[in-house]
Amino acid sequence: MKKRAITAALLALLMSVSMLAACTNSQNSPPKETTQNKPTDKPADKPTATPEGQKEDDSASNNAKETPRNETLYISGLQWGAPTNFNLLSGNPAFPINYGNSRELVYETLFMINMNDGKLEPLLGSNYSWTDDKTLRIELNKDAKWSDGTPFTSDDVVYTYKLGQKYKINWSSYWDYIQDVTADGPNAVNIVLNPANPNKLTVTESIEMIPMLPKHVWEAIESKANNDLAEIRKEFNENPIGSGPYKLYFYNDQKITVVRDDNYWGKALFGKLPAPKYITHVIYKDNAAGDLAFKNGQVDVSQQFTPQVWKMWEGGAPVKTYLKDAPYYLPGSMPSIFFNISKKGLDQADVRKAIAMAIDYKKISQLAMSGYSADMKPSLTLDTPAESQMVDQDAIKSLQWTTDIDAANKLLDSIGAKKGKDGIRVLNGVRLGPFDVECPYGWSDWNAALEIVAQSAKAIGIEIRTKFPEAPVWTNDLQTGKFDIIMNTPSGNVTPSNPWNRARTIMYSKGVAPVGEMAFWNWGRYKNDRADQIIDKIPTVDGAEAKSLYTELTQIWLKDVPSIPLMYRPWVFYTVNESVWKGFPVDGDGSNIPPQIAMDGAGIRALYQITN
Repeated sequence: MKKRAITAALLALLMSVSMLAACTNSQNSPPKETTQNKPTDKPADKPTATPEGQKEDDSASNNAKETPRNETLYISGLQWGAPTNFNLLSGNPAFPINYGNSRELVYETLFMINMNDGKLEPLLGSNYSWTDDKTLRIELNKDAKWSDGTPFTSDDVVYTYKLGQKYKINWSSYWDYIQDVTADGPNAVNIVLNPANPNKLTVTESIEMIPMLPKHVWEAIESKANNDLAEIRKEFNENPIGSGPYKLYFYNDQKITVVRDDNYWGKALFGKLPAPKYITHVIYKDNAAGDLAFKNGQVDVSQQFTPQVWKMWEGGAPVKTYLKDAPYYLPGSMPSIFFNISKKGLDQADVRKAIAMAIDYKKISQLAMSGYSADMKPSLTLDTPAESQMVDQDAIKSLQWTTDIDAANKLLDSIGAKKGKDGIRVLNGVRLGPFDVECPYGWSDWNAALEIVAQSAKAIGIEIRTKFPEAPVWTNDLQTGKFDIIMNTPSGNVTPSNPWNRARTIMYSKGVAPVGEMAFWNWGRYKNDRADQIIDKIPTVDGAEAKSLYTELTQIWLKDVPSIPLMYRPWVFYTVNESVWKGFPVDGDGSNIPPQIAMDGAGIRALYQITN
């Protein structure tokens, strides 16, 4: 079935999310503190809610909103700089409203993604099913309520989805695949696919990605703003009305605290309330400050890149990662290099394959990732149970490469690429280099990885030079095809739409602008008609047929090598200190609670397991 091309505007939105993920996950150091402050009419220290039974007073301790250590879970790594707002529609809300990494604390999704097995677990939604090829029916939890006591109903779901149709916001791109969202009574919703562009995978993703908003609150905000998105985005939203287990309690330039809603409707779903009464995100100036606080037991859950994390527990600190041994973290993305297929020399699949065989992936893991990347198994899928089962591993094994300098040299010899006096090969009159390989300056782990790529290529007679421009230049080079080789992360998260979305980002040629114009996927302008056909077909099938197509697509990718994954990176860095809170989930404990920092997707179930 022919797909309608996604509009450039929506793809620009997707691209910006992808690049944000690349930036926040690829830099060893966090972004510098923002210079943007809260509006001047708001106090620097702002208490927002009072727990039941606690009286407000004018004391300094109340103004500072200190909370008992044994009732407070401290986290780090999700907020850098003072909060600018708590408005989900603003485009840049503060923790815990920020889109995509703390989804279930205040504003909940319909279902929770579990990165361990890829399954969706019930939350505001109790069940979902495809009633026919075009209709996804969602049954809602009848117990669900907003924090102001108003029942959560299908009207709220329809309203939230249609905000994305009405305005250009985070979830607008889903409307490329949706024809309509309608209520079926107060406790059920039907999502109808766009017949011109049906995609079950992406629409299924929407039910675990989109945080639900209360219609009765946001309609009033819309009305006040005259339905002007620019005005809506100015809403600070200091007391968010959500359906989640926590409410905003206090914020200032140094920390943000939420307090447990003891009337939370989900007590019936989870069997009890979360253990921490408070969750506080301290806003550290950099990774070093956050790591020191974490090591000293002042932070319980860290979402920061911490080099050589094992030294913390070797030094006696009660620190744990999800995996007991290296690589310590589960993979969630594959930062990769992409070849400009139009460049002479790089337009040869055997040259690209030889580069892939020459790269020292172990060295990249050790030097760029502190050993947090497992042995590379080249594929369109992550090396996780949830994704690897989608491909016949035996059928691709013979095509997968490993680091083998001798074999890479023999491959180049076999195609007639001969070394010149300077040691650089020449193929059909084309010198194999210099080729520039680029990523943004200051993304230190990526910078280190590309230095290793350049060194590795030299061993097989290919000249590659590193190039580290500022991020805006890199972005322009990436999108316009103004590069030889460039690094980026294709579809860097765990969702029901992967690995399809990752394959589409790497290989799909339909609708891709030519070199010199803006492209938001397939940056190397790779083209394979059969690959396009498979990518079109996969969202319409499932089971054995989908596995067969994924296998064939992976075989094409392994033969043509339009990209090379350099490392596995965690979706989030999940490192815990059990000085105060104990019982955090780890691999093999039987809980199947994923390492999603105890507050995103199914990872929030950790809050019901830990004890003090």
